[in-house]
Amino acid sequence: MNLIGEFAGELCKILLPIEDRVYLGNSESGIAICTLSSMKLLTEIVNSSFMVKINIAGRLLSENKGIDLLVRYVISNRKIHTIILCGNDAVGHKPGHSLFCLYKNGINQDRRIIGSQSPDPFLSLTSEEVLEFQNQVRIIDKIGQTNISNLSMEINNKS
Repeated sequence: MNLIGEFAGELCKILLPIEDRVYLGNSESGIAICTLSSMKLLTEIVNSSFMVKINIAGRLLSENKGIDLLVRYVISNRKIHTIILCGNDAVGHKPGHSLFCLYKNGINQDRRIIGSQSPDPFLSLTSEEVLEFQNQVRIIDKIGQTNISNLSMEINNKS
């Protein structure tokens, strides 16, 4: 990452402190929900009856470290087979777009997510980890969907 990017990231942490939120549900479930930058949707899902059908629910705010963490968690939990990607993508960083590109296209030799339009889509993941992730899960692209009732069919059908 360049110095300007690092500085901007540190400045954002000070001016806009964002608490990481990840919620564990049913450890036997194969569903993970990623609400991207939509905190309200995440809160609604966590407080709903759907959590008994969901393994983990959380947000994704960065196209690099966030994706690294998400992929490593998923491949360490072999039960997860479906990721429902929903909520609003973070403006500028587009981590949802980058995660979907990673799933479809993988990474190049520089570990850049192929096809990503994000400003810094470089991962620390290995090609082997990416391939394992691609083979383990199916991503359901519901980016932009912020209404929990519109996600109920996906949650109910995948559990």
